[in-house]
Amino acid sequence: MAQEIERKFLVVGDRWRELAEGVYYRQGYLQRQPERTVRVRLAGEQGYLTIKGKSTGISRLEYEYQIPQADALEMLDILCDCPQIEKKRYCIPYEGFIWEVDEFFGENEGLILAEIELQSEAQTFLKPDWIGAEVTQFSRYFNAKLVSYPYSRWTTAEQQLD
Repeated sequence: MAQEIERKFLVVGDRWRELAEGVYYRQGYLQRQPERTVRVRLAGEQGYLTIKGKSTGISRLEYEYQIPQADALEMLDILCDCPQIEKKRYCIPYEGFIWEVDEFFGENEGLILAEIELQSEAQTFLKPDWIGAEVTQFSRYFNAKLVSYPYSRWTTAEQQLD
């Protein structure tokens, strides 16, 4: 069984940009339900199929498999919901952890999030100075939710609640 334990944060400022080069991601969803999501992703040139279970706190089951690039592209073009997630991911090491910073494009332009994966829900970590408010508890920041309710449709108040 694969367990994902992840926390999400807003990103502040631009200093993080100089710390890593980004990789372009395109991802779509074959299924988006609270109990499970099935995602197809193209990360650079590599395809992935990912199945995630329902979140309990900051944990959920996650199974990820590499698939051929051509299969990923075909599923994204024909089978996946729209709009799809377009983003550039930057993997930035800091104090023994890798922070994944996602800069969104398309329908989610303007949204920049950072994620950190942990070994346990109680694990402590230091935050870089470009990490802002935690948004783990807000499901609207889940990529699967950004498909049905993209950042471009959020009200100013929703964007500032966090």
